[in-house]
Amino acid sequence: MKRTLTTLVATSALALCCTAVQAKPVLLKTPIAFGSNLPALGTPIAWVAEQLPIVSGGEVKMKLYEPGKLVAPLQILDAVSTGKVNSGYSIAGYWAGKMPAAAIFSTIPFGPEAPEFAAWMYYGNGLKLYQKMYDDAGYNVHVEPCALISPETSGWFKKPVNSLEDLKGLNMRFYGLGGEVLAKLGVSTSLIPGGEIFGALEKGAIDATEFSQPAIDQKLGFYKVAKHNYFPGWHQQATFFELLVNGDTWKGMTDQQRAVVSTTCKASVTNSVAESEYIQFEAIRANIEERGVTVHEWPKEMLDAFEGAWEEVATEQRKDPTFAAVYDDLQTFRSNYKLWSSRAFLPRD
Repeated sequence: MKRTLTTLVATSALALCCTAVQAKPVLLKTPIAFGSNLPALGTPIAWVAEQLPIVSGGEVKMKLYEPGKLVAPLQILDAVSTGKVNSGYSIAGYWAGKMPAAAIFSTIPFGPEAPEFAAWMYYGNGLKLYQKMYDDAGYNVHVEPCALISPETSGWFKKPVNSLEDLKGLNMRFYGLGGEVLAKLGVSTSLIPGGEIFGALEKGAIDATEFSQPAIDQKLGFYKVAKHNYFPGWHQQATFFELLVNGDTWKGMTDQQRAVVSTTCKASVTNSVAESEYIQFEAIRANIEERGVTVHEWPKEMLDAFEGAWEEVATEQRKDPTFAAVYDDLQTFRSNYKLWSSRAFLPRD
């Protein structure tokens, strides 16, 4: 009996050893859509790259490639799907031209704030619908929400906007569905990469821009040429960012390796929300006290106009079956969530 037990223990130990040896380390070569120096925009994926080898004991590593160094930001999805690279970090809204529903998984006008968005994504149907969208469109990718930031500013303008008439004829850099809302109101919008926005503002190619939050925008120097900063960011109350992993790479990873990636990305969501909330007030203070920026709040009539135009855009977008399915699911969730949120939180001043 003693010999039998000894043999079984030795056999089990050998099996465990061999299993460990068979688990090949994974290196995720990850082009990113936002510079890793941009706080709360690029820093979250840099944090993930630091944590993965520690959490996995060296079994999962990540090498980042700054925007355009390996793959252009707007080509990341195709590059990951085809296997040109095995992962990429971006924002789903960049693929809205190929899949209209993709915009919803990054942000939508008058959409949920960060806690509500995370609730739908992780405990509602969000993440399931997110992956289904890519699968149905034929992309060979696995998606992980990997960062989440709080509201953005509504834009930087060279001249104050006092009415809807002041918007008509403006040339403005604007992202996603919010850009389509402004187009309804007579604004000519374009999606210019972050690194090119300042030059376009300075040369007069555009009259105004939105990009991200105050602490991020200050890194790009918008305050030097556009002195009117508007709030609230009705177009982006919260924004998810995604880690895309090539489908074959994901399937080839062990359960433990996949869990490390998923759990680290979920931790990054918490980390990025905390970072983005922490760094904004100093940037706003500097804009007001040191940089001569006038900070404005949209009056109710302007916000009502934006929301009315958004309802038109949403109706048009719902002609796409996937957009309709995802949008309706989110709206149902938000209706239910309101039973809680309308009662639970103190009214704000």
